[in-house]
Amino acid sequence: MAEVLFYERPVPLNRTEHKDLRLKGIPSLSFAAKVHSVPLTGVEFPAAARDLPILFAGSSMQEAGPMALLGLRQDENLFVDADGQWAPNIYVPAFVRRYPFVLAEKPADQEGDDFTVFLDEAYEGFGQEDGERLFKEDGTDSEMLANAVNFLGEFQNHVGRTQWFMEQIRKHDLLEPRNIRLEKDGKVINLNGLYVISEEKLRKLDEKTSLEFLREGVFGWIYAHLLSLANIDRVAQRLDTRESAVATKN
Repeated sequence: MAEVLFYERPVPLNRTEHKDLRLKGIPSLSFAAKVHSVPLTGVEFPAAARDLPILFAGSSMQEAGPMALLGLRQDENLFVDADGQWAPNIYVPAFVRRYPFVLAEKPADQEGDDFTVFLDEAYEGFGQEDGERLFKEDGTDSEMLANAVNFLGEFQNHVGRTQWFMEQIRKHDLLEPRNIRLEKDGKVINLNGLYVISEEKLRKLDEKTSLEFLREGVFGWIYAHLLSLANIDRVAQRLDTRESAVATKN
């Protein structure tokens, strides 16, 4: 299963095995405390751009996809505190909000829909005593589960649209490498494998492509990404604040 990140024990949702399973709300996002970036869909760019840097990451330019940068070091999310609380008034990516459920591709040898709903059995909110049932007594989806599955479906549709967006970006060779280098207390932090959209290449687009981008809303996503890059400094400031707090405690 790709892009599961913080899912420790993802298993297919099963009406028989999980018929008595309940989900209680846990006011904590501690499960995301050790991810320094998460995938982002294009439709999220305008909202995320207010708070988070949006970059493109991958092992190569051809495989790069959009992500929200949440930290500057491995295993550190600067937007989740020690109590598992997300920073107030800061955008929470849909990739995080869909947890503990996820829509994943079925193995090729299984029949039925291409995607199936998985859940993380390790999530502390699951149990058989407290919380809302996943399934009603007659075995049908509860309202809570139906809403969660609908959200997964919408998310997957946005993923598809984002893949089309990336096809256009690659088709017109708009990405360029961007290395983020920060110096702090004599130490250097280097973030590699990142890409941004080249404003120079953007200005050289032909009229036909520009009109298509305008009609399809591509320019809105592009400029949200470009504007969001100023937030890299804000992430660096969050690291300074966190380290200062740790030094004070010690």
